[in-house]
Amino acid sequence: MVLSGARILVESLIREGVDTIFGIPGGYVLHIYDELYKNRDRIRHILVSHEQHAAHAADGYARASGKTGVCIATSGPGATNLVTGIAAAYMDSIPLVAVTGNVPLHLLGKDSFQETDIAGITMPVVKHNWIVKDVRELSEVVREAFIVARGGRPGPVLIDIPADVSAAKTGWTDNLNVKWEEGDVVGSRAKRLSERNVSITFSDADIKKAAEMIKHATRPMIYAGGGVNLADASREVTILSNRLKAPIALSLMGIGAISPSFPLCTGLIGMHGTAASNKAVQKTDLLIVVGARFSDRVTNKPDHFARNAQILHIDVDPAEINKNRFSDFSVIGNVKVILNAIIKKLPKSLENQWNGEIEKLIAEDKLKSNHKKKPEPFLHPGFIMETTAKRMSSKTIVVTDVGQHQIWAAQYYPVTNPRSFISSGGLGAMGFGLGAALGAKLANPDRPVLLFTGDGSFRMNNGELATLNRYSVPILIILINNKSLGMVRQWQHVFCADRFSETELSESPDFCVLAKAYGILALRASSGREYNAALDNALMETAKGKTAFIETFVDKETMVLPMNIPPPGS
Repeated sequence: MVLSGARILVESLIREGVDTIFGIPGGYVLHIYDELYKNRDRIRHILVSHEQHAAHAADGYARASGKTGVCIATSGPGATNLVTGIAAAYMDSIPLVAVTGNVPLHLLGKDSFQETDIAGITMPVVKHNWIVKDVRELSEVVREAFIVARGGRPGPVLIDIPADVSAAKTGWTDNLNVKWEEGDVVGSRAKRLSERNVSITFSDADIKKAAEMIKHATRPMIYAGGGVNLADASREVTILSNRLKAPIALSLMGIGAISPSFPLCTGLIGMHGTAASNKAVQKTDLLIVVGARFSDRVTNKPDHFARNAQILHIDVDPAEINKNRFSDFSVIGNVKVILNAIIKKLPKSLENQWNGEIEKLIAEDKLKSNHKKKPEPFLHPGFIMETTAKRMSSKTIVVTDVGQHQIWAAQYYPVTNPRSFISSGGLGAMGFGLGAALGAKLANPDRPVLLFTGDGSFRMNNGELATLNRYSVPILIILINNKSLGMVRQWQHVFCADRFSETELSESPDFCVLAKAYGILALRASSGREYNAALDNALMETAKGKTAFIETFVDKETMVLPMNIPPPGS
């Protein structure tokens, strides 16, 4: 069978199990979009309003589903608009395949119209990228791309396809109805890349050493990161905690891995973490780090973090070992497999010397979290988060943009299930939320999706309301408006003696009018009573399969606390 490169791309994506692609058409992906049109009954394309949000949507789709997200853009500005979304996925280890068009081969390197070296531009923020110069290689390149994106430590990859390659034809010999298995590789390059991306094999001696360290600990503690969610290892972390009677602290990316109702969950750790987590980590004698990378937002000063503890680091990526904090011992590989192996080496129960101290710290945190009511027309962020949580299903996927509202959501909203808290952690990309919420909902049509955003972030992405309306995607959007770039303003208050340089947003548009212009139900609440009424109406709207928008107001002087961080540049 002779097919065009564009058709081979579409067939290869379907072969990999792709059912949804996010993107915007353009001149140098014309043939690809023609094939997407012809095969629209087999693979769904979602037209977004900006390519950056195509990448964020593919990212959100991947985070919420565990599959590999896919986005597509044309050459030049289309391709470069993807870069922020690709970088966000790279920082948070999210499997994503970005497809870009490019100028024909004979125009490469000649500064042609809408030409960019997207392979060179994205090299620092992808696991690998390809420029396909021969249509006969396209099928195998797609194969390789998915192997690399989801293998080992997951992450984004990019396939750049010149326009004449997508138009060229070649013989197609694959059985299009065969679903390719994870380990079934064809071709030398695919085999090599597959082997490179298999998790490093640990030895039985490694497991024995880790188990012995755990057995001898008197105050063990677990620090769980995003790798626990990515490896679906929540059950194993919980079992280990119960065996050791050890507290579990969570990074921002680890939220959802352990339910906050779990008796030994101390919550968020680090810069904006709970007193329970941050006090416990200074008292532990063995910190078991699972799928976390000692981010600066967790450790502050690495040499002072868990200063009295031995460090046992379990991670899929050897590059993370000893990068930010020295480890006394490490085990490299799939964290779910490693934890299962360690648990088998441990007794059913181990005693320690915490002596009820963790439970006391957790109880003290809960008492301190009783927030005061803010005078109208302002609401306390804790009230917004907790009131919303009481009305939402436990299956809700919570998505955030980046800023103060992001941390308030992490602190106050009780996320109880893995893959249910979606936020740009490593890159901290404002504008991430609306695209990610779109992707999360399309990946999980039967689960409610809730987006918390701020006025600063919403100014960057509100064009995607058109996408939500176009496809009737039911998302509940809560805008927390403090008429400022709140987190930067908070830093200016603390470190710049209230010199609020360019962080005031008092001239923002009427966001409710804007939402209504996109055909979205828009509501506003300035009191607790108004907020509950707005929630009633918004939830009725989402039950009808439509997006609903609620704008709330928070005093700009309200800060995210605690805030444990040295001055910038120190």
